[in-house]
Amino acid sequence: MIERLNQVNDVSILPVTDPAFAPYGRILTGWDFSGMTAWMESCAAIPETGNIYLASVPELEALEPAKELETVFYGGMPCQIGYCNGRNTTYNGFEYHKGSEINVAVTDFMLVLGHTWQMKGGTFRVEDAQVFFVEKGTALEMYQTTLHLSPCRVSDEGFKDIVVLPRGTNTPLPEKHATGDPESRLLLQRNKWVIAHPEREPLMKQGAFPGLLGENKELRY
Repeated sequence: MIERLNQVNDVSILPVTDPAFAPYGRILTGWDFSGMTAWMESCAAIPETGNIYLASVPELEALEPAKELETVFYGGMPCQIGYCNGRNTTYNGFEYHKGSEINVAVTDFMLVLGHTWQMKGGTFRVEDAQVFFVEKGTALEMYQTTLHLSPCRVSDEGFKDIVVLPRGTNTPLPEKHATGDPESRLLLQRNKWVIAHPEREPLMKQGAFPGLLGENKELRY
């Protein structure tokens, strides 16, 4: 799969097991997500077009190892478990959170990643991003300094991804306040700071800051 993806794309695509992933996050071992994965395979459909993201899914949060994640991984803080399924192939933009995100690959997919410290004045250049291939069944932590957005598919069927975050993340803000802190213009939802490519109309209509500079690249498969 990696060889084929690199043949059809003009950017380097590395396996998430490569040491280059270390500044972005780590692969989680010793956790059993099989119950959640089985639920995703049978109950969570991939939309015909676009993506669907649900921040909190009670059926997933009732399964193991949800409580253990709160106790061990998040140090007693409440978390939410949802999913992102879809057919995305373009970079579109980036987001980051204050707190790590867990992703469990229910299917193969690619992740386009960057670092918050690479941003300048709320902008990030497309060519500074790194693309990683994530194999089905992989669970990983992405650090809070990692820029990311929706996975990108590697097949016609699309992708499925379990997403675990601190509870309340990616939910509507009661109201948005502009402050003297320049980061405030990137805050789009609770615990969700976003920059968008200007061509990504859905994000722009939500009020995302047009901070992704360069070509809105499309990943082929």
